[in-house]
Amino acid sequence: MTAVVCSAALVGGCSGSDSPGPSDASAKPSGTTKQAAPASGNDLQADYQKVIKDVLPSVVQIQAASDLGSGIVYDDKGHIVTNAHVVGDGKTFKVTTSNSETELTATLVYAYPEQDLAVVKLDKVPEGLRPARFANSSKVEVGQITLAMGSPLGLSSSVTQGIVSATGRTVSENREDGGTGATIGNMVQTSAAINPGNSGGALVNLDGQVVGIPTLAAIDPNMSGGAAPGIGFAIPSSMVSTVADQVIKEGKVTNSGRAALGITGRTVLGRSYQPDGVAVVDVEDDGAAQKAGIRPGDVITQIGDTDVTSMLSLAETLAAHKPGDKVSVAYVRNGVEKTVEVTLGEI
Repeated sequence: MTAVVCSAALVGGCSGSDSPGPSDASAKPSGTTKQAAPASGNDLQADYQKVIKDVLPSVVQIQAASDLGSGIVYDDKGHIVTNAHVVGDGKTFKVTTSNSETELTATLVYAYPEQDLAVVKLDKVPEGLRPARFANSSKVEVGQITLAMGSPLGLSSSVTQGIVSATGRTVSENREDGGTGATIGNMVQTSAAINPGNSGGALVNLDGQVVGIPTLAAIDPNMSGGAAPGIGFAIPSSMVSTVADQVIKEGKVTNSGRAALGITGRTVLGRSYQPDGVAVVDVEDDGAAQKAGIRPGDVITQIGDTDVTSMLSLAETLAAHKPGDKVSVAYVRNGVEKTVEVTLGEI
């Protein structure tokens, strides 16, 4: 599992349940009231147990050459989706299912570091392999209960619980801490505890559907780089399905769905020696920037209403858009500020 300022170390989430205290039970002498709260608690517990029973067989442990992570069975052909940073540079892997200690072997189909996703395929499909069901992540709402399933710290078939804390987050990984360097948009933030080894596993709703793949954890700068409890991020399930379907059919990603400006750039510093914009080093032929008249030497300072101070902030801004979106781009050319409308292309 990587971290927001990314690392292969993960976040501790929060868990809890609502149950009536003694004062609740004694406030009303009604027998109906006394029985209602325990029944509700039992119902929720039964929901948890059903989801775990249904989904956990679809979550596997993946052992790569230098990393341990998790994966989700995607179809009955033996395809498994996981994080690109879990597979790393590996081509072959050992896979263990939740209902067996037998090590299976798998081979890389394709890794897509730009979205930190990868697909591997079992060399031999065991009997009874159960694919997971993937939700439409656009329907995920804040407050929904989530269960994170995977192999944290090598403890296979582990489950933690929390809620969806936020949606639509854009976060960036750090290559130095084990990430792919990707900037990923529209992520699902969760309070479910995520620890090393959860990467590539399943974030699941109470309908037994995968809403995301746990991938990132927040780092608290006040804790000397330690994980910030209760803040984890998952790649949304709809993006996972989009990438996996293309990889299985085409052997690669043919339509990223990610917006691009079509430039090569570098961060420039202002008078206070702080990041102050992105200098255009090169523009792609017939790319979005070139079509709009942006040239090498221009310094991009704003996209829409968002200031652009560095390559990272540029990537994060673009991650919130889609190919074909029209955005205003402010830049400086020879000391003169200019603004142009750009139709974004695709990575």
